[in-house]
Amino acid sequence: MSQYETDVLVSADWVEDHLDEFQSDDPDYRIVEVNSPESPDEDFPSRYDQGHIPGAIGMQWDEDLSDKTERDILKKEEFEQVVGDAGIDEGSTVVFYGDGWIANWFALFAYWEFKYYGHKDARVLDGGKDYWVNEDYPLTEDELEFPTQEYEARGPFESIRAYRDDVEMAMESGLPLVDVRSPEEFTGEMIAPAELQETAQRGGHVPGASNVPVADVLNDNGTFKSADELRELYANHGVDGEESVITYCRVGERSSIEWFVLHDLLGFDDVRNYDGSWTEWGNLVRAPIETGDSQ
Repeated sequence: MSQYETDVLVSADWVEDHLDEFQSDDPDYRIVEVNSPESPDEDFPSRYDQGHIPGAIGMQWDEDLSDKTERDILKKEEFEQVVGDAGIDEGSTVVFYGDGWIANWFALFAYWEFKYYGHKDARVLDGGKDYWVNEDYPLTEDELEFPTQEYEARGPFESIRAYRDDVEMAMESGLPLVDVRSPEEFTGEMIAPAELQETAQRGGHVPGASNVPVADVLNDNGTFKSADELRELYANHGVDGEESVITYCRVGERSSIEWFVLHDLLGFDDVRNYDGSWTEWGNLVRAPIETGDSQ
């Protein structure tokens, strides 16, 4: 039995045991590597075309999972087209993993988007790509093409997504807001991590928010901390699952990680990801902002 509330987190051994299924034309199993944005840092984790899990489908957060015009995720019809073209159908077991300075950085955003549109069996590789590479699991540069599927999304399911009005209501009601960015971003010393183009005119955080940096939910090897450790971490910030919780970061990708922890690993009932995050809130005219450490 899993120590977590659900079994959506899978081990590298589990993935290795299913490599044949991931490489089959049968759509029952699919695995997706979601790359984070390009970086000039030569030490940045390896990209999909430099080696990936055998059978993995490569996706980019900005190119494949975001609207080309609006600051938004894919529209339902676009999502269905992208997913079906990748060889995924509604019954596929889809495992997500990715690279990044944070394990599974944008992979959890993809997972959240799939759940938003109602995909039933989505899972996450614990530790992400770095763990897979560092532990010497197999890699390949071969890119397979799978038969196109007709995909019909069940969603959207708005219960897992927060908008600006939801944040305002949570702030006014004193409901938990979890800012998962670095302490420097939270206090306003830094608006965005270096080299990343999505930014805001003001630094700081939503009034009343608690700062739980995403690194705090992970072990040194990128795997998730135990359920008991995670519950204690959030309880120390007044988050125990008894109230609605909203997570946010800069563009909604890091907050997807903690949404996943709270919603799927700990099983809290009402957790929503504010994907507008600081690039929306920090640019709003007359939106209230706090700076400094709120603890």
